[in-house]
Amino acid sequence: MAESLFFTEEHEMLRRSVRDFVNKELVPNADAWEEERLFPDWVFQRLGELGYLGLHFPEEYGGGGGDYFTNVVLMEELAKCGSFGVNTGVAVQIGMATPPILAFGTEEQKQKYLVPAIKGEKIACLGITEPEAGSDVSNVKTFAERIDGGWKVNGNKIFITNGYRADFMTLLARTDKEKKGYKGMSIFLVDTDTPGYVVSRKLDKVGQWSSDTAEIFFEDMVIPEDALLGEEGRGFYNIMWELQGERLIVAVAVIAIAEVTLQQAIDYAKERVQFGKPIIKNQAIAHRVADLATELEAAKSLAYITAWRYDRGEYPVKEISMAKLIGTRVAFQVTDEALQIMGGYGYMMEYPAQKAWRDMRIARIGGGTDEIMREIIATTMGLY
Repeated sequence: MAESLFFTEEHEMLRRSVRDFVNKELVPNADAWEEERLFPDWVFQRLGELGYLGLHFPEEYGGGGGDYFTNVVLMEELAKCGSFGVNTGVAVQIGMATPPILAFGTEEQKQKYLVPAIKGEKIACLGITEPEAGSDVSNVKTFAERIDGGWKVNGNKIFITNGYRADFMTLLARTDKEKKGYKGMSIFLVDTDTPGYVVSRKLDKVGQWSSDTAEIFFEDMVIPEDALLGEEGRGFYNIMWELQGERLIVAVAVIAIAEVTLQQAIDYAKERVQFGKPIIKNQAIAHRVADLATELEAAKSLAYITAWRYDRGEYPVKEISMAKLIGTRVAFQVTDEALQIMGGYGYMMEYPAQKAWRDMRIARIGGGTDEIMREIIATTMGLY
């Protein structure tokens, strides 16, 4: 199996540890969190206590100093908790909002934001998407204007995961209106209790109910000079670097959830008797399951080999885009087919297949749509 090429005994020990935590502390609560439309803050705190939020971060900041596959293990095991919103909230914390702090932050910024985020004492969100700037990040209009002693920020962010309850935001804003497109943007670290930082509303979504998603406004919000993360004007390039890790971890997580859902469909098909035999004994069902399992294994293998290259310091943008494109499409197809195999029961809210089906749909949009992934692939192949 592909796993043996990439996972050591240490990885498997971590997997057993995370699985035990998930089964004991998350699974029993997952359904309630879906109904409440929010998983509690103590999940972050507990993950921090166990060291799971810092697996890939340096030990000097409270991390585990592990390789990228420690995060892969974490995402794969969290996928089995029964609430994909947990995966999403944690992924933002460990793989989206905080890596730029490690890469570009000052020592003071790392101590103020990264260390407590690793401990689970502070929850992070990532502020990129705007009403008119989704796939087209170059169209970001939130503006940070230089003033004496700092910056004054005005603008609007939407679809912000963890945005309803975050303690700080890693914010992408335009800092030079004269420069168009990808130039003239910078990154800031913003405490969410700053005057002028307004959580407008918690958004109601089709799926991933336990993950909070918010719309944020900045109304003459003043932040200090040292809120700037990294070099002024390099924000777009630095945040695009971050998106590669985000896309790869999304591919890993959705494949893991699809595997769980496919197994649920197989178990159902072995027990569901129609026309005198279990429906899995029908060639139409068995062959479809075989196809889905094959496609999942192919997508997972691509994600693993790309993660291996990424962990070695390579920057395989084309392959990361391929992994996200095929991973999210196959995962959604698997959940859709699993629901089909389970028929009317799969469509009932009491069965988990419908939840996986709803949860999975956003994966083909968030972090880069299918269309953007294809555009990146085509461009890196030199097709234009």
